[in-house]
Amino acid sequence: MSDIPVPQNTTRRLGKTELTAMIAFMFAIIALSIDAMLPALPNIAAELSPDDANKAQLVLTVFLFGMGIGLFFAGPISDAIGRRPVIIAGALLYAGASFMAVMSSTLEVLLFSRFIMGICAAGPRIVSLAAVRDLYKGREMAQLMSYAIMIFTLVPAVAPALGAAILTVSGWRTIFAVFIVFALVVAIWVSLRLPETHAAEHRRPLRISSLLAATKELFTHPVARTSILIQALAMGMLFSMLTSIQQIYGEIFDRAATFPYWFALVALVSGLGSILNAKLVPRFGMRAIVVFGLWGQCAFSFVMLALSLSLPSDQIPFAFFVIWQCSIFLMIAAAMGNLNAMAMEPVGHIAGLAASVIAAISTVLGVLFATPVGQMFDGTLRPMATGVFMMACIAALIMRSLTQRETQATAAE
Repeated sequence: MSDIPVPQNTTRRLGKTELTAMIAFMFAIIALSIDAMLPALPNIAAELSPDDANKAQLVLTVFLFGMGIGLFFAGPISDAIGRRPVIIAGALLYAGASFMAVMSSTLEVLLFSRFIMGICAAGPRIVSLAAVRDLYKGREMAQLMSYAIMIFTLVPAVAPALGAAILTVSGWRTIFAVFIVFALVVAIWVSLRLPETHAAEHRRPLRISSLLAATKELFTHPVARTSILIQALAMGMLFSMLTSIQQIYGEIFDRAATFPYWFALVALVSGLGSILNAKLVPRFGMRAIVVFGLWGQCAFSFVMLALSLSLPSDQIPFAFFVIWQCSIFLMIAAAMGNLNAMAMEPVGHIAGLAASVIAAISTVLGVLFATPVGQMFDGTLRPMATGVFMMACIAALIMRSLTQRETQATAAE
């Protein structure tokens, strides 16, 4: 299974190396859509919401909200009509929404275009995973996905620098023009090189009732619903950091010019989380790593909250803030895979639908948790430190309750 047949209008076969690069490219759409926008938020605020700079954060959160909605439907639609149409249509519609953003003259139009971009970006992101599952399984699939994710981790590291570089020579609208080019490359590449991986005889009609039934079944399992809620809180912590991070670097620490480089450093450090998790899970187990990560985040965030309440924010050591930021990114990298696996444990018979439902619900809830935190930014670290500390503590307590119930159930047996 080293080569994959391609459509008849091509002259060579699709190998693992090209497929890996293609999957990484599709993964990158979402990271690029979020992280490349970070340096542009002050420019967007100055032009479209000069009276309330915090509203520019919604450029990120409405995209994430749209992505959560898209994740709910993209997988099941691809099960019904095939992988290629969903990926290609998603990329083309994403490009169209990006063009709308280029032409937007009000914040409302820009936010609407970002919402549509989020819905469309979910297609290439989640359906690419389904395509890999169609072609490979077991160790081959794990190896290919590992290589793709290794490439993908570089995108958050370079995306803010790309956005900043564009701003030095042009306006923020040019960033959306780059998104258009990126999406068109994906659409053309997939249309020319990726075969349809989901055979017609294996397709299932799209039924909303099936999605609702999968959602209902998920929430009948305590482990699944607990894991989804903890994932949502973890995403809330991450999104809270992302929405305010540019303002914090620029307004509190006066490091707007070097923000892309610090963000790149944090993103690269966070990549260690997945590597550490892969090495530690066999020894300690998924639950132990999640518990350690959540309580560790409670401790870090308590210190940050105490500092933000006792000192002016610009007097808080910048190094400690960077360490705190790294701790959140590391926790997400290490815990999210384990939480997702825990949620999937009892529903293996509906794995495809369950994966879409888990991703959608946790993302949408994460956005709802994070948006008020970002909108309360007041030039200090207090709102974010308070929000992250509260979410970390709630998540840790929920996880503690789950492990206690499991221990009691095991003892009863």
